[in-house]
Amino acid sequence: MTVVFHHVAIIVSDLGKAKLVYGDTLGLEQDVRPDLNFDGLFYSLGGGQQLHIMLLDNPDAQSITPKHGGRYRHFALAVSDLNTIKIKLDDASIPCTMSKSGRAALFFYDFDGNAIELIQQS
Repeated sequence: MTVVFHHVAIIVSDLGKAKLVYGDTLGLEQDVRPDLNFDGLFYSLGGGQQLHIMLLDNPDAQSITPKHGGRYRHFALAVSDLNTIKIKLDDASIPCTMSKSGRAALFFYDFDGNAIELIQQS
């Protein structure tokens, strides 16, 4: 049996803000999304992998998150140019923190409190 990563799904409250983060800032390409009984977006991560954005009520909306996303549940994406994306995050007024391990990586929260790690890919 083979097991491979297919997708991660996150909940958001505003698709426009999600597009700003995942489409405009990270540069992910929107993918075809089947007709479901709620709104959302699918983004391609390459190799058949996807990020699913779901516009649903968030059961974790009252959760208290630590300032540094590495100390919270998160998903990680490898990027080819961490510095350029950090500038884009700064331009979009999205705070981020560098990895506490010293790796070339940073953490940020989207507008709905979903923690994302970006790792510099060589």
